[in-house]
Amino acid sequence: MDIDNLDPHWNEQHRAKICSADEAVRVIRPGHRVFVGSGAAVPSELLRALADYAPELHDVELMHLLTLGLDPTTEERLVDRIRHSNFFIGANARKAVQECRADYTPIFLSEIPALFKSGAVPVDVALVHLSPPDRHGFCSYGVSVDIVKSATEAANLVVAQINPQMPRIHGDGLIHLDEIDRILLLDEALPELPRPEINSVNAAIGRYTASLIEDGSTLQLGIGAIPDAVLANLEDKEDLGVHTEMFSDGLLALIQKGVVNNRRKTLHRKKIVTSFVMGSRSLYDFVDDNPLIEFRPSQYTNDPFLVAQNRKMVAVNSALEVDLTGQVCADSIGHKFYSGIGGQVDFIRGAARSEGGKPVIALPSTACGGKVSRIVTRLSEGAGVVTTRGDVHYVVTEYGIAHLHGKSIRHRALALISIAHPKFREQLLLDAKACGYIENQQLLVTSTAQAYPIDLEERFQTHTGRKLLMRPFKETDEDLLREFFYAHSDQSSYFRFLSTANFPPRQMMQGLAHIDYDSAMAICAVDDSQARERIVGAVRYFRDPRSDKAEFTVLVNERDQGQGIGTALMKKLVRVARERGVHGFTAEMLAENNRMFSLLEDLGVGKTIRFERGVAVVEFALDEVVDQP
Repeated sequence: MDIDNLDPHWNEQHRAKICSADEAVRVIRPGHRVFVGSGAAVPSELLRALADYAPELHDVELMHLLTLGLDPTTEERLVDRIRHSNFFIGANARKAVQECRADYTPIFLSEIPALFKSGAVPVDVALVHLSPPDRHGFCSYGVSVDIVKSATEAANLVVAQINPQMPRIHGDGLIHLDEIDRILLLDEALPELPRPEINSVNAAIGRYTASLIEDGSTLQLGIGAIPDAVLANLEDKEDLGVHTEMFSDGLLALIQKGVVNNRRKTLHRKKIVTSFVMGSRSLYDFVDDNPLIEFRPSQYTNDPFLVAQNRKMVAVNSALEVDLTGQVCADSIGHKFYSGIGGQVDFIRGAARSEGGKPVIALPSTACGGKVSRIVTRLSEGAGVVTTRGDVHYVVTEYGIAHLHGKSIRHRALALISIAHPKFREQLLLDAKACGYIENQQLLVTSTAQAYPIDLEERFQTHTGRKLLMRPFKETDEDLLREFFYAHSDQSSYFRFLSTANFPPRQMMQGLAHIDYDSAMAICAVDDSQARERIVGAVRYFRDPRSDKAEFTVLVNERDQGQGIGTALMKKLVRVARERGVHGFTAEMLAENNRMFSLLEDLGVGKTIRFERGVAVVEFALDEVVDQP
């Protein structure tokens, strides 16, 4: 950037501050606490100059969040000169932290700015990366406002790397030239973050997580393969909004397609709110002078009470491991610190307090190439709890969704085991019994490698206009099944079970809930209009391993009969069975079960019934069924 090409609005006082990088960093003295700009706004040339200057310094503390790119100040040769202090650990500082050549401060991201403002963490010098000033002399903090603005405002001296390639942003992210003490003019590209590759595991996690997101939701997502996989599954949603700590390229397609339009946001309507972005040059160009996007400091974007003002706030965060009680470790692998608390708890708590909000922890079921389970009986020795068991609501892996909020330890453990990798489930169940989380009579949660088939979920409307959800049974439906059983009269139980049972045996309920989605399939119609789901009807088949036929059953709650629920469920079951290679259904029922005869007539298979000693025997090929929803 040529000084001769400066805007004429630069006055002589401002021009006098311009110097080289080597000159600029010499305002730093031994014992100084120095703050460095974050993410893609790291002032890389100033850090290079500082690394060269370091042999003349002692006891300099370099404070920062995650920074992109190589950082020469982390080299071992400088350990006695410069010590890094991380509020979040990035790849370029992880080795230094784990070798105790650098420090890590665990703290909620929303609370870091208060440390600077109060003086609890003094800032002698701030090294920042800014856009050129406008005609009024105001520079923009560009792609990282986060904690940079607060730290800079608290600093005694400000050294700025001013770069025409730094985007100028809207929101609360400006600093005047008068507040800057040294200026380095430099024209260079910002560091970019490559798009992550989405593998089959991430894609499955993305599908499950996306199923929790309703039209009109406001989203918080981070960076990485899982957030991108979630975003890739939202193209059929409508009127989504964004209030987040940060975002990357994965969001751009949804904005361009109008899926993310912020129309239904209840805070900052029609605006995307963020504190920083990291990604490609295309992303930086998109946010440049874009009034759609408001950058604000972390104490604002991450304030749980402000986050909660967004209706249907969905916060998606990652974890390294989750124990069977719901405790989430996200910043360390055992004793070794890996990343940081960041904004996870800020947004988990904000989403939990939002009307219709959903806090989500999403993670692969395994690590180390499948050798280690991330769903664990107890957290690794030394691992810390980032999100407490009282804060956690939803946990998602590639095997499904565990809803933990308001659930007992027994129910939590069973739900989490059901979404663990199948090869670890048996041991997890044994461990849970040994810990006293689960009773010894509990059946093994299915070890099938087949994940919950979320693609079979669909909504339908009854003859009376009710909207219900049809979905496969889950292993965690045991209590709902029990409630469904008790909702029936003795007559219905007699028609369904050919006996009158006063209570369902525990093993029977477990057996009905635990299916492999192939040799056995069960689908229920669920009324989820209230906080607690209610099963109103259910169908299932048990496949005969010796043939291509399966025995089927169907039952609809008395007060929900006559609305077409049984017919809709049976047609769904037939379609699913066909896809899995079943060619025919069989069943036995009492001759006086008129409602069942009526349902079979609706399916078009009434002529396939024969009677044997008061029992009706039904057999029909699946291609006989009227093939329509």
